Amino acid sequence: MKTFEYAPETMQLATRPAFAARVANTFARMFRLWRNRQEFRRLSEMTDNELADIGLRRSDLRCVSDLSFGADPTTRLGSIVRARADAIEDMARRVA
Repeated sequence: MKTFEYAPETMQLATRPAFAARVANTFARMFRLWRNRQEFRRLSEMTDNELADIGLRRSDLRCVSDLSFGADPTTRLGSIVRARADAIEDMARRVA
């Protein structure tokens, strides 16, 4: 019978670390998003040749700039670069 008396207290103590972890993860995601947005702005300052060196085009930046605030532009740019590299590799296999 004593166990049932302490069960609500135990549940409250158990949920506190989970809540703190969710709050910490939310702040970490927000900070990472803010930092990646800063990096995205730096990309727009690069020349076309510099962008080409990392596999991007100016049009890629324009396309990604329309994403909502909660979306990470660097993630989308990474997928664009990977898709382009895969397409080039696929074309090279067809020629060979």
